[in-house]
This record gives sequence, C-alpha cells and structure tokens, in this order.
Amino acid sequence: MSLSAPHACLHYTQFDHSDMPVTALAKDYMHGQTTDRHSHPHAQLIYAVRGVMLVGTDQGQWIVPPSRAIWMPAHIDHWLRMIGEVHMRTAYIHPDAAPDLLTACRVVGVTALLRELLLAAINIELPSAADTRDGHLMQLLVDEIKDVQPFSLQLPNPQDSRLMQITKTLSQNPEDDTTVELWAERLSITPKTIHRLFFKETGMTFGQWRQQARLLTALERLAQGEKVLSVALGLGYNNPSAFATMFKRQFGVPPSRFFDELN
Repeated sequence: MSLSAPHACLHYTQFDHSDMPVTALAKDYMHGQTTDRHSHPHAQLIYAVRGVMLVGTDQGQWIVPPSRAIWMPAHIDHWLRMIGEVHMRTAYIHPDAAPDLLTACRVVGVTALLRELLLAAINIELPSAADTRDGHLMQLLVDEIKDVQPFSLQLPNPQDSRLMQITKTLSQNPEDDTTVELWAERLSITPKTIHRLFFKETGMTFGQWRQQARLLTALERLAQGEKVLSVALGLGYNNPSAFATMFKRQFGVPPSRFFDELN
C-alpha cells in the first residue's frame, strides 16, 4: 500500500474565504476519495470526527488517525486521501488572527474541549461579532489551537535524487529489507554518504525512516480493518511480537488497541 501522492482525485471546492478571524467547515468523504493538490490563504486545522486521513505535501506525508488533527499553514500545497468514511471538520484561521501559530505542518493532539469547539464552530452563522457568545467561542478555539501538542506521525521527504530512489521503493514496498550497503552499491555511493544525507535531509537515520514508513503504512492498514498478524507479515516481520513491540514503543499502546484508545 503506497504512501505516494494520489492520481485519481475528487474535485475539491475551496471553502468561501472570509475576513472573519476564524471560520469552520464540515465536509464528509467516502473511503478512497482524494483531493487535488491545493492551498489556502488561511491556515487550517484539519480534523476527522470519523475516519483516517493521509495528508501529503512536498515536505512529507502524515497519517492522521482519530483524536488527532493536522495543522496546515497558509499557502502550503497539500492533498488528502481518505481511509474509511471520513467526516472532516476544518477550522480556517486568518493570518492576522494568530500570527504566532505553528509555521510547519504537524499532526497534533485534539483535546475534548478542542473537539467540542470545532463541532460548535461549524454551526455558527457568519458574520459573528467579536463581543458575542459566538465570537468568544471562536476566540477560545484559537486559544486552544495555540496549545496543541505535536505527534511524530510524519514521514519527511528527502530532496536528493539518490535518496528519493530509496524512499520511493520503501514507500511502495515497506517490507523491503535492502541494506544500506546494497543501496550504496546500486547508487555508486558509500554507505556513509547515505547515512549522512538521510540525517541531513530528513532528520532521521536510514533505519528510522524505514521504520516510520512501516509504522504509517501499518496505521493505514489497521484503519481499514486488516488484522494485526496480516499487517505484521505484510510489512516484513517474521515475528508479529517484534512488530507489536516496535508499534507500542512509538505509540504507547499495542496495535490491537490503537484505534480503540483513540476512540
């Protein structure tokens, strides 16, 4: 199952931009639907009440499971693919409303309060005055977004053409266990160069990047109801317990309980 950008896309209609500091939109998608590459003049907090989203930019890909959201700064080209039926709730933040918010894409936690604020925001009629109940609610939404905590659900994209050959293979075939030495031989460079470039361009070692690719693919497959054993074997693990140990080390719960914990 590939983490590469989608090709067959659902036409995306941008939300009608407003001069209001904060606006919100509800939109539902079927499994497998995708958006075209697009950007917005406003920053976004993109959250799925139901379902899982795969989000991609030129910098990387993110899996966004339930109880998580993705922060998307203004003017960043991005696309989304829906895993399962997705009920998306998005807040659009005017650049002048909170200039000190995150400046890079991040998967972030969604507190119970933030979730309820998002659900309330989509029902607010515009325009709303700042000194009204609705205006105060929207300001509280911005304040909650300022306090979101980031999570490590990113797979950063390298820009070096040689590394891109490696990451393309690992994204399309996460079970691939080709060693750094073999990759170095294929690419006519040294293993040391691969290690150095990986860390320089992604902030990860080769092994960490491959493990992250497997973890994000695992989340995508688990979200579609695939059994843990099948996921582990499909990712190249001969021993499912080794997969479960790696998964728990990263997310704090075993794969069999991940989506139960989030829900």
